[in-house]
Amino acid sequence: MSEFIPVQDVECRSEAAYAERPLAFTWQGRRQEVAEVISNWRIPAGKAFRVLTESGALFDLYYDELADKWQIAEI
Repeated sequence: MSEFIPVQDVECRSEAAYAERPLAFTWQGRRQEVAEVISNWRIPAGKAFRVLTESGALFDLYYDELADKWQIAEI
C-alpha cells in the first residue's frame, strides 16, 4: 500500500469550484507537470485524482476540503 504524505505546492484549475483539475505539483523538491488525469473520484473528505506526470510517473493526489490540505502517494 502506498504511503500518503502532505504536499503543499499543488497548482490546479479552479473554475466553478476549487481543485477541479490538478496541473502541477512539487514532489521531492521538483516541479512535476500533470500530463493526464487518469481518473478522479470523491472521497468522504473531498476529491481524489490519479495523475500521470510528463516524466511518466503515476501519483494519487487527495484534496481534503475541510482541512484545505493536499496529500500525495506515488503509485
